[in-house]
Amino acid sequence: MATYAIGDLQGCAAEFHALLAKLNFTKQDRLWLLGDLVNRGPDSLEVLRCVHDMRQQCEIVLGNHDLHFLAILFGGHGPGPSDTFNELLAAPDVERLAHWLRRQKLLHCDKSLKMTMVHAGIPPQWSMREAQDLASEVEEVIGSNKPINGIDYIEYFTHMYGNEPNYWGPKLDGLDRLRVITNFLTRMRMIDADGALDFAHKGSLRDAPEHLTPWYDLTAKRWKKGKLLFGHWAALDGVTGHADMIALDTGCIWGRKLTALCLETNELTSQDAL
Repeated sequence: MATYAIGDLQGCAAEFHALLAKLNFTKQDRLWLLGDLVNRGPDSLEVLRCVHDMRQQCEIVLGNHDLHFLAILFGGHGPGPSDTFNELLAAPDVERLAHWLRRQKLLHCDKSLKMTMVHAGIPPQWSMREAQDLASEVEEVIGSNKPINGIDYIEYFTHMYGNEPNYWGPKLDGLDRLRVITNFLTRMRMIDADGALDFAHKGSLRDAPEHLTPWYDLTAKRWKKGKLLFGHWAALDGVTGHADMIALDTGCIWGRKLTALCLETNELTSQDAL
């Protein structure tokens, strides 16, 4: 039995199937999926159905594009011009898939493997325990059928969008608190000297403003929990410069490749974009 972590699928079903075949993936193996299962690629419905069928073998964390899909379906928002949700939104099983998807995690940790996965990252100002607890706060709201502290999943998805607040403070509450936790875990790339989120820069580090730092440079200085796996930042092309900070979004949707990491052997296997 082997466990494979795979970066952002983003509706790339053909590459997903090809990568599983290359891995000789069997029913005894397990998958860790680092979020952004859907959007931008041509086959979000196929990917979501496939992963749902394999759900007993999968650990999944939600990415910003997964949450975007759920906000369209449950929060009353409309798709953007670059979204590729039409087939998924029109599918007869869309609500069954969406209700299953909203019950997935934002952060997953396996102490036996000494591995943690999250879609975007964990900011340096949070301990591992804080990150788990804060992720659970959001997971409980979006995964429950009843209000939690007065907020249900419909209200969450209705008010999910926004860049404010862009800082963490333990006294934040309500939707502001849930929004900033979500943004750190699913949208973070660069942060400033005070630990505040920057949402403008999405490209490579060589083009980044001097006052900003990639979150993992700061988190790596205090990280003592084994390897931290993340996706979301295709421009890194899998390179962080830190042995325990593992970037697995290698830009399949941008014509590059889809990458899997075997958690037991640390071997990387890639499938070129088709």
